[in-house]
Amino acid sequence: MEIDLVHFCVEDATACRDWFVSQMGFQAIAGAASNHTRTEIVKSGPVCFVLSEPLTPASPAYRFLTLHPAGVADVAFRVGDIESAIAKAAGAGAKILQPVQQQKTPSGRLKWAKIAGWGDLSHTIIERTGITPLLPPATDFTFPNPLCLTEGAGGSLQGVLVTDDSSFTGIDHAVLNVAAGDLEPAVTWYENTLGFQRQQKFNIQTGRSGLRSQVMLHPDGGAQMPVNEPTSANSQIQEFLDVNRGAGVQHIALRTGNIVRLLDRLRRWGVTFIEVPPTYYTQLQHRHRGLLSASLCREIERAQILVDWQQEAPEALLLQTFTQPIFGQPTFFFELIERRLAARGFGEGNFQALFEAIESEQLKRGR
Repeated sequence: MEIDLVHFCVEDATACRDWFVSQMGFQAIAGAASNHTRTEIVKSGPVCFVLSEPLTPASPAYRFLTLHPAGVADVAFRVGDIESAIAKAAGAGAKILQPVQQQKTPSGRLKWAKIAGWGDLSHTIIERTGITPLLPPATDFTFPNPLCLTEGAGGSLQGVLVTDDSSFTGIDHAVLNVAAGDLEPAVTWYENTLGFQRQQKFNIQTGRSGLRSQVMLHPDGGAQMPVNEPTSANSQIQEFLDVNRGAGVQHIALRTGNIVRLLDRLRRWGVTFIEVPPTYYTQLQHRHRGLLSASLCREIERAQILVDWQQEAPEALLLQTFTQPIFGQPTFFFELIERRLAARGFGEGNFQALFEAIESEQLKRGR
């Protein structure tokens, strides 16, 4: 199981598309409108985002936006056997929003179905054989035919095509925030319904607040979904839940082969990132003395990157940073991640530093 695409509901799909193109370097692949929903597709390498804006109250995007601010409505998973995946989900009690459907083309076959996820999140389950349309031709958003394009099709508005090692190479993980007390039920739901397995577990505390997190990994592929719950009323996770009006996807992590070069480019294009406190780099040098070269330490600090590794593989570096929220409210943001030498996990030191850095941004908002 892999993350196939992510579907956002937004107030203005055209403006959102233009932001992805001009500031994140995505390409605009297609855009069209039904009688109630305007949808745009943007793509960067294997990363595909669908952006839907309601045109009338009949739109599913309208219904989502009455419940939540702009954000992720659906995380679609690609599987090898959709019938087995849906049978497992149904057997675990999942609500089937759309049964398995398929479309055959001369060059391939696309199968899809949809289930209700945690909270108001949904999950489209997709099976692809050969060259398939990018999107299912009929969903509850009733995408018109112009959006059913094969891989590689171009649109009228193109982003800056980046093909070096600093381009996006995939979606690394999607993070779900749930209410206090819901961590165990949510994790159990994803285990029983979609077959995820538990990996690392974190309990992060500062002098002010905290969170608990359980990393979920699917054994059949690379799909990862950490689930967070707050452990205090002033936790940044609780702030997300308050502003989002319930559980939802807090961030999507985008993989790259060269995070330093990518950050330089994105900052030039106007993307803003969290500030890492200088004390992090002082502590980093003491915590892992001799492992990082002086030049690498300077490069990491200049680029404002978090770095960590596992003791059994110290040469496999995990490099991360995080954008500011992209929709103007302290809800959804992106993570950029580089896994050198196939570094695994999430890095407990990074997790603590991330929490403290976002907490610092929270304090600036007076929360």
